[in-house]
Amino acid sequence: MQSLAMIENWPTTTAAAAVVRADGTVAGSYGPTSHRFPLASVTKPLTAYAALVAYEEGAVELDEPAGPEGSTVRHLLAHTSGLAFDEHRVTAPPGTRRLYSNAGFEVLADHIAKATEIPFAEYLHQAVLEPLGMAATTLDGSPAKEGVSTVDDLVRFAAEVQAPRLLDVRTVLEAMTVVHPGLSGILPGYGHQKPNDWGLGFEIRDAKSPHWTGSSSSPRTFGHFGQSGTFLWIDPSAGAACVALTDRAFGQWAIEAWPAFTDAVLAELR
Repeated sequence: MQSLAMIENWPTTTAAAAVVRADGTVAGSYGPTSHRFPLASVTKPLTAYAALVAYEEGAVELDEPAGPEGSTVRHLLAHTSGLAFDEHRVTAPPGTRRLYSNAGFEVLADHIAKATEIPFAEYLHQAVLEPLGMAATTLDGSPAKEGVSTVDDLVRFAAEVQAPRLLDVRTVLEAMTVVHPGLSGILPGYGHQKPNDWGLGFEIRDAKSPHWTGSSSSPRTFGHFGQSGTFLWIDPSAGAACVALTDRAFGQWAIEAWPAFTDAVLAELR
């Protein structure tokens, strides 16, 4: 895919990208796809997927209590538990606001570790990384933001999400469906969004503007981006997913470069 070569113009030292279709075939790749990059918040979809495996295994229920009083596993996954961004401090009643929370994902991982009696990093490895052959991916700290991976590994994950083998397809459909519709909130790096829609661990594009995906991305697009200059989106309408990892922190360069890149990828897919 010629559009992937656009990463050559990004102000980064190292960048890699790939596109994988819904049938699992790689449409194209560019750059050092085996290079390990810090994922920042692109760690969250991996953590969420492990949480959903725990749910299907019966270790946890989505609506069981977890986190602050009145909060559940579902609230933690959807950033509606009321926990603050990076502090284990309650700032709103559960289900009333979309408060993007690293702390919420840390509480979620602790909850799963207690339920399964397995340290969360090991559970993630056993439940998701090992079955998908993601040998280069590790969780080196917070389950919200301290994963390290490669484009090659995240292509395997994106293929799994599009054609699930580890989860029932109905569970993945629920993960990409808005939880607590209509809630507004801050999308980090992009300001206040009304509504600020999320599923279970995945951000949902809907009609958000501005946004890190493209102007031609379908409202059904879901995924995540990270402050380390990383993103993963899956567009069901296009039947494809795209991964891009870089070594430059998110900033104005990404706000300008990523949407045009995504629009070029989607145009080439069509």
